Amino acid sequence: MQTLRASKCGLSTTQLPSSILDVIDSLTKAGYEAYIVGGGVRDLMLGLNPKDFDAVTNATPAQVKEVFGRRCRIIGRRFELAHVYSGRELIEVATFRAPPKKAVTSTSGMILRDNNWGSIEQDFARRDFSINALYYQPRKGIVLDFCDAISDIHHKTLRLLGDPKQRFEEDPVRMLRTLRFAAKLNFDIDPAILKIFDVDMTQLLRDVSPHRLYDESQKLFTMGHLARVLPMLIEFDIWKQLFADIKPEISQFIERAAKNTDQRIQIGKTINPAFFYAVLLWKPFLERCDFYLNKGVIPAEARAQAGLDVLKRQATRTVIPRFAETFIREVWEMQVRLLNPKPQQIEALAGHARFRAGFDFLLLREKSGDDSTQGMGQWWDQYQSLSVDQKEAAISQYNRQRAKTRRKQNAEVNEPKEISTEIEPLVDVPEPRSRRSRREQPRQKDAGRASASASAEQINSDHPIMKRKRVNRDLSKVIFGPTQ
Repeated sequence: MQTLRASKCGLSTTQLPSSILDVIDSLTKAGYEAYIVGGGVRDLMLGLNPKDFDAVTNATPAQVKEVFGRRCRIIGRRFELAHVYSGRELIEVATFRAPPKKAVTSTSGMILRDNNWGSIEQDFARRDFSINALYYQPRKGIVLDFCDAISDIHHKTLRLLGDPKQRFEEDPVRMLRTLRFAAKLNFDIDPAILKIFDVDMTQLLRDVSPHRLYDESQKLFTMGHLARVLPMLIEFDIWKQLFADIKPEISQFIERAAKNTDQRIQIGKTINPAFFYAVLLWKPFLERCDFYLNKGVIPAEARAQAGLDVLKRQATRTVIPRFAETFIREVWEMQVRLLNPKPQQIEALAGHARFRAGFDFLLLREKSGDDSTQGMGQWWDQYQSLSVDQKEAAISQYNRQRAKTRRKQNAEVNEPKEISTEIEPLVDVPEPRSRRSRREQPRQKDAGRASASASAEQINSDHPIMKRKRVNRDLSKVIFGPTQ
């Protein structure tokens, strides 16, 4: 073990929020050891902005509860932890862990229960990566390094503590953490890890709860380096373990959505992790829609059933929460409404709760080369920047163009077919064969015309049909409109 000065590692209390200092000071005042550990220390040393800070102590969760009272809540069965609230911030406080006295593991070697308390020396050996095993005591201004982690940080190497095979078997999620840290920190993976990181090893992820895998997938989506980690998921055969019916390939749509997500995170904008699930599952959703449409199901019902099928299938890998499923299906449904909106509904549609997510989805599709959007992504993009009067003019123009398109489509549907020049006779009269018969045929036609004119001349003023009396009606007694 080596004790480093915090100032030489680029650490100072001015970089820390008051919440973590409050937890450290309270535990120290109660007579316990307390350190900041994990990703918060690592990110500060790398010059990054940590998302949160975790604390570790020799106090048991019950003792931590005694120190903080109502501000503390004990959670977890497999790994018992204490959640301490300091103002609006939540600090996770763990107890030093020792190797289990009696291993409680699954058939594949995954640890099912681990609540054996120990010393700080035993605790560091239980951690996964060396770069996450630095213990920082801000009030003393020291950093404890038990495994030469400072060297791995300088050389940008991601190294597991202990035997990589055994560590992956203890917790298969460490494979996802390996790729996440490698992508986020731009670190090289230790050759000892690459040696055992194969298809058979990734099968261990099937033993992990789909709920936990969903949480880990959210960390992949929101770390700000999604575009970098996606090819790694395919390269290390993790993709098939996370996504059910999604082919292991990165389409232009998925790539653009990943880059867009990273850009939003880098400029401080909020994102909904379920949005990227909507992007990933879009193609299976369309394929399932076609399946139901070919069976004769009406479009609205086909989309609804296809959405249920795709999300249910994905739940065999990662269980998406109900609220996230609703968000995904609403984004998909918005695509139909945004592509062909009714003019009188455009204003209300722009104020819909899912308009922004649906519009972003549509615009990403259009920029990815999807011709089925018909340029509506660009239209909605311009519409949002217009004034009230300009919006009315844009809607009127859209309405005229829509009517023109409909007339054109109706004209194509109702366009008459080519009429044959050969006119079939109304009466099937055989063609006369002899010359005498041909000479007599015009005479018969003239005789027919003469008889018709004669019959017309017979209807004169004395004809009964001409002597019908006109009845004069009293219109005042006539009831107009519907009768009772």
